Amino acid sequence: MHQLLEKLGLTTPIIQAPMAGVATPQMAAAVSNAGGLGSLGLATVGATDVRAQIQQTRALTDRAFNVNFFCHTPPQRDVAKERAWLDHLAPLFAKFNATPPATLAEIYTTFEADDDTYQVLLDERPAVVSFHFGLPDMKKIAALKNAGITILATAITLPDAIAAQNAGVDAIVAQGYEAGGHRGIIDPTAPDSRLTTLALTQILAANLYVPVIAAGGIMNGAGIRAALNVGAIAAQLGTAFIDTEHSLADAPYRAALTSFAGHNTLITSILSGRPARCVANSFTAMGATTDHTDLPAYPILYDATKSLIAAAKSAGDTAFAAQWAGQGAPLSRAMSVAELMDILKSELDATV
Repeated sequence: MHQLLEKLGLTTPIIQAPMAGVATPQMAAAVSNAGGLGSLGLATVGATDVRAQIQQTRALTDRAFNVNFFCHTPPQRDVAKERAWLDHLAPLFAKFNATPPATLAEIYTTFEADDDTYQVLLDERPAVVSFHFGLPDMKKIAALKNAGITILATAITLPDAIAAQNAGVDAIVAQGYEAGGHRGIIDPTAPDSRLTTLALTQILAANLYVPVIAAGGIMNGAGIRAALNVGAIAAQLGTAFIDTEHSLADAPYRAALTSFAGHNTLITSILSGRPARCVANSFTAMGATTDHTDLPAYPILYDATKSLIAAAKSAGDTAFAAQWAGQGAPLSRAMSVAELMDILKSELDATV
């Protein structure tokens, strides 16, 4: 076991991904209590809820857990693009006897501009804080580390990983192209090399002095072992936990994982304004014929999507939902978190 994992008290190299809107304090605590590192995806909630969820998780486990935030560049508003997009969606809203919102909002604030949440972290001192889409400034990173917090950062390229390493993070999450949810792209205008989890992990492990955590498409003990064999100190699994009892995923979301659509996950920007992997559905099909250069900025576009999803759901249609999932979705198993952790550990041990 790597010294960083030992420092955090882990007894197995399994990290549950911080899935905003899916992960719960109960899920994170159950993973941590089983010897892994549970995680909370808190990018979409405000400082008050951040504090509440940290405290709720602490009441359920005395072990380390991770809290995750998005650190994207604040969006540039373009009212004309936003209006055009709402007009484009109007026929879909009409299909569900609804009207688009009059305007769009920046539905959650980047950590870069959220000083209240930053102060909560300094107050509460969770064992681990992780960042996606970038990093806060080095003064904040230093202050968090001085508070005894271990810092993780997502990277999809070697240059991004090196920049994070130089900023002082303690480990890099190597997010392969197979991963579900949002790509950890720092600059949305930069090309995506689409490296697979194992290729990216090997490249980062060979070039960094901080440890690497593999993420993307890992669903079982064999996948965890493969990641460890190419240089990762641990594996981060997200989709594997979607169909567990402490997940917030609804029944259609869970069913979609092992459906035909779950075998055909894809990367699209149509849902939120940033590239993300999800289960294919009617909305993503529309995205295939949409000019993505004309989309409103992230996360402003997501405001429109959430309104449309709510309208469709009220009409009994789940074909527009944002069902984030990785390419390993068909390997999902419906069970408790404790059972899944036991099986993952047994499978991992069997590969030695």
